[in-house]
Amino acid sequence: MSQKVRIVAPLRRALYNPAPFCLAQITESKPAVAIKSILGDDSVHSLIPAFEKYNEEQFATVKLPGGSAEVLVSPHNSLGDGRYYDVESQSSYAFDHTSQKASGVQSYVLESNHNDLVKSLVKSLGTHASEHYPKASTGVFPTEDDTQLAILTVANKYSPSNFWNGRWRSSYLFTPSSGTISGFIKVDVHYYEDGNVRLLTNKEVSISVGTSAGASEIVRQIANVEKKYQEDLNKAFGSLSEGAFKSLRRQLPITRQKIEWEKISGYRLGQDIGGGRAR
Repeated sequence: MSQKVRIVAPLRRALYNPAPFCLAQITESKPAVAIKSILGDDSVHSLIPAFEKYNEEQFATVKLPGGSAEVLVSPHNSLGDGRYYDVESQSSYAFDHTSQKASGVQSYVLESNHNDLVKSLVKSLGTHASEHYPKASTGVFPTEDDTQLAILTVANKYSPSNFWNGRWRSSYLFTPSSGTISGFIKVDVHYYEDGNVRLLTNKEVSISVGTSAGASEIVRQIANVEKKYQEDLNKAFGSLSEGAFKSLRRQLPITRQKIEWEKISGYRLGQDIGGGRAR
């Protein structure tokens, strides 16, 4: 195995499932910078497939040059060769998966048998997201064979000064011919002050709205599912706090006093900690 493969392979693995907001930290970390300085730009180029996989799976968002709203990067709106499109702005753009910046914006007209429904869903979904998520980006895209519509939402909240970041992702496929919706909701929260705690959830969703359902009804059904899931998560957090987490806490020694860990080397085990006398 060459030196280049030995050095780059661990970094590529780290990119497949980093916590929210961590991609830039990984690529700008001292090990990554050192790799680039030793092996040159080719080392970064070899990581592009990992960057692309991460950005598309995580529904990365980016502001278009001259725009104010953030648009999505996903497998569902990929045009190939690093270009993606956005329905609302009627534009396509190139996306650099390494720097996470957009360029080369061009006009793009969607061609689909479901154009009217797509536009209505974009509007209804945007309203829903703005009412329920502090910072969200949405998108509705026909699948390649035009038999389904992908309905996507991503909401990010980053607070590095408080040592936590979080991401909500929901992805649904609506099939007009059957009036069914299937997909998932994924939540990823990372807390890293004095350690690492990460919450990863994945809820499968399957509902029927009927073949005559319009955009408002489809989004209403999605909103009901997401609200119920958030309520279930809140209940689960409460149960963990009062149950499992409490049982993990270390009980005080028999003296009912906390151990002074900085003096642990001076303790006589069993006597000082247990409160007994030396024999």
